[in-house]
Amino acid sequence: MEQLFNEDAPDVAIDALDAATPEKDGAGDAKFGDQMNQLESIVSQLESGQLDLEDSLKRYEEGVALIRSLQTKLDTAEQKVQVMMGEIIPSDQ
Repeated sequence: MEQLFNEDAPDVAIDALDAATPEKDGAGDAKFGDQMNQLESIVSQLESGQLDLEDSLKRYEEGVALIRSLQTKLDTAEQKVQVMMGEIIPSDQ
């Protein structure tokens, strides 16, 4: 989870992921940058200590779902980069 919150990472990387991610409806299909913003908002709310237990659990579950979606997007982007760099050998060879 720490790598998702690297404040030193350039916005260019997020912009590149957004460009490669089609904008769709549904939580799992939102743009990468939008999901990062949602996750950062959830973390801020949880860290504030202002939520009651029920709301904290709900927001935590939403955060976990966002992290899974973001990780899937990162994995997909990494695989695309590896293909473009010729690091993946097609299975038919």
